[in-house]
Amino acid sequence: MKKLLLMCGLALLASMALAQAGASGPKLTCPERNLMYWQAFSPGGESDLAARHQQMLLKKKCPATDIIVQYKAGAGGGLMWSQMNQLPGDGLNVVGINLPHIVFQPLEGQVQYKTQDITPVFWFHYTPDILVVAEQSPIKTFADFLRAAKAEPGKVSLGGSGLNSANHAAHERLDAAFGIKTNYIPYKGTGDMATAVLGSQVDGAITYSPFAINNRGRVRPLAIAMEKRHPLLPDVPTFRELGVDWVDGAYRGIGVPKSTSAAAARRLSDMWSVINNEPEMKELAAKSGFELINIGLDQMDSFMKEKVRLYTDGAQRLGLGKK
Repeated sequence: MKKLLLMCGLALLASMALAQAGASGPKLTCPERNLMYWQAFSPGGESDLAARHQQMLLKKKCPATDIIVQYKAGAGGGLMWSQMNQLPGDGLNVVGINLPHIVFQPLEGQVQYKTQDITPVFWFHYTPDILVVAEQSPIKTFADFLRAAKAEPGKVSLGGSGLNSANHAAHERLDAAFGIKTNYIPYKGTGDMATAVLGSQVDGAITYSPFAINNRGRVRPLAIAMEKRHPLLPDVPTFRELGVDWVDGAYRGIGVPKSTSAAAARRLSDMWSVINNEPEMKELAAKSGFELINIGLDQMDSFMKEKVRLYTDGAQRLGLGKK
């Protein structure tokens, strides 16, 4: 009998602990009015796809509220980010933001904002960096890639989206980390890059995981910048497995105008956290090649400090900013 009472008591304590843990988690407070969700890129891209996922899930959680997605594309996102602090800080205006873009662009000096002008409140996912070659390439493994790159420095060519971009920085990081020299070929976008890779106009590409997932059977991934292997690419080693501490990619999140109150910023951060942890969001993210993360206000300062340091170093390799 005593044993039974002890077991019941332990079960009760465990359930109370779980309830307390759940109670301390982020709460979703539905907005009293519709949210304006501003996108810095044109419709159809990965940022827009993520926004549409969030829009759908918020509608299920808060039937009386709509997320109205608005677009103000230009200057690689710089147009919207230069103007976001002009929006009302009423807790109803949210702006999609991206890393490393908001660090690289001010260092490049072609935009009208500084990194510290951006107020992030939640980072919800990233698309990991990945190294790929065409399926017909004689390069079968990352070891093959290293041998080819070291045998003839500067001959192996890798495509990427844009000059002084996240892909360009990842390329420079790859060369520096493994002591090699390869040739970066910038393209206007992923579509042009895909044509070049699949047509063997370049030897490979440094891109993001969705490209490899969406082109399975046509490209061969060699290494990915994740903590552990991607479930849809189980045969692809991580850079950590290859001896380099590289977990990175293109991060997406939300920011608010600087005039937004701390309480309103917290409500939005908590709202995105709840949405991001929905089972349906996990399914949608996996299908799209997104790796979910949950960086809210409590972790924001340390996260941003580390990313600014990392991307400032990367910018210096690209010749941007001052050392």
